[in-house]
Amino acid sequence: MENFEIRDYFLLLSTTLMVYVARYYYKYFTRVNPLPGPFPFPFVGNLPQLYWQSKGNTKMFYEYNHKKYGDIYEVNFSIRSIILCRTEYIEKLLSPSTKNTVVMRIPNSKGSEELGVGGKGLLLNNDFKSWRHNRHFFSQAILSPKFTKEAIDWTNDLFIELESYWNKLIFKEEIIKENKNILNIAQWFNQYTNDMIIKLLTGERSYSMAAYYDTLSDEKSDHPSAIVDDSVKLVHALRKHLLGFSMFYFVSPFLRHYVPFFKNKADDIIQNKKFINQKLDAIIKRRRQVIENTPLDEPLSNDMLTSVIIANTPRDVKYIETVDGEAMRPMADDDIRGIILDGFLGGTDTTANTISFIIYYLAHNPDAKKKMIEEIDRIFQGDKIRPITENDFHNLKYCEAIAKEVSRVYPAVTSFTRFIDKPSEIAGYQWPTGTLFRINIDAIHDNKDYWEKPDKFNPDRWMAEGFEPIKNSFIMFGGGLRLCPGRKLAMIELICLVALLFRKYEIDLVDMNAPLRTESSAITVCTELLVKIKPKN
Repeated sequence: MENFEIRDYFLLLSTTLMVYVARYYYKYFTRVNPLPGPFPFPFVGNLPQLYWQSKGNTKMFYEYNHKKYGDIYEVNFSIRSIILCRTEYIEKLLSPSTKNTVVMRIPNSKGSEELGVGGKGLLLNNDFKSWRHNRHFFSQAILSPKFTKEAIDWTNDLFIELESYWNKLIFKEEIIKENKNILNIAQWFNQYTNDMIIKLLTGERSYSMAAYYDTLSDEKSDHPSAIVDDSVKLVHALRKHLLGFSMFYFVSPFLRHYVPFFKNKADDIIQNKKFINQKLDAIIKRRRQVIENTPLDEPLSNDMLTSVIIANTPRDVKYIETVDGEAMRPMADDDIRGIILDGFLGGTDTTANTISFIIYYLAHNPDAKKKMIEEIDRIFQGDKIRPITENDFHNLKYCEAIAKEVSRVYPAVTSFTRFIDKPSEIAGYQWPTGTLFRINIDAIHDNKDYWEKPDKFNPDRWMAEGFEPIKNSFIMFGGGLRLCPGRKLAMIELICLVALLFRKYEIDLVDMNAPLRTESSAITVCTELLVKIKPKN
């Protein structure tokens, strides 16, 4: 090596690069079941097409390729993915049977280990035993009647807080007269759902709405600025973590470790995750202390954190519960931290953006809006201030139909994955162990084989007597064993918020001709939705 000259290093580097590229394309052209799809490049796969052709918008990327390549095709980022766009292709992947072995969302990877989420929580946990344990206690907490009541109560309470900010900002008589009562309602509901989900998961308040109000008004909120700032730091960190997933699952380890642009971003996301862990550990420690200091005969709060801390302890009414004959241990702090994190990631942006999409589609479909308001008026009899009850929630059937129809035509989550860890026949092909499938929700929800006039926004289809979607044709909450455990909470928020909004306010888009302004990566985010809003007479 002492006699190596610079040109020798370049020769070695170029030879290594040529060998890598040759090996890369040898594997590509000899792959099992070659399918149509965009042509991949070494190191980056189809990232160039995603960013150059679709401007980084995954919704646009998968829509374009579906039209070009059909109902089954492949893309390649850090791993080859088979894109499935028909219900027949996904039936085995979404079987609800406990014998279904396809429960992994993604392969085990260095990315999940680097990010510290491997084997933790629910969302990306590939350890079936750990996932089943965590899922059991998560579902037990979030589906309990007490949690449902808590969710409805906090929907009411936080909406009152939201209105207090609107009253100061836009509901002054002079502002309405000057026609300046305009809100970016997408931003407001992002803050609302932050505060809602953090309260329900941890039992502690966050102050995202207060912080957003403080940026818009010279008059500050009533909450101490230090508390508001601390809350905002945690929420921003959680959002950064959500957006950072793609760096560890779409980008190859080589780029993350050796290319400065990607390495800097990956390092920043890892540091951000450490900050989140510290914050959540402190919250868990505080709650454990409260529980320990509360006598056994006194009630505890109904948030999820309290429920999972006491799970299978002497405070649990289902103490020493077993699943499949196996005793369930209490949850450790890292398990609890994982499901709180997953609860936030799964329960904020999806709900907030669906609310924005609902407002947009109602503005463009006045007949549906009229029927919805008639239902709300019938249930509340003109009372614009009484809290919504659980009975109201169950009776708001047309509001539920609207939430489902919006989620059909414009889902916040446009696709999700399944990974097979043993050979299996899927979509008419025999696939080897280690194959990743991506289920294209957009394509299935928009298929005329499953839906009558799929391009038409029609909530009435959900109201028809005996109507039931074709199996796996409506996958708002995923499916199979990995069906979203927070689906009931999401519907509570969506239905109750629609009723709270439209029983009291007139809401119109500022620009009826403007398209929805969205960005799409892991989920589709409404970046701006400007509305004029004023109290009903």
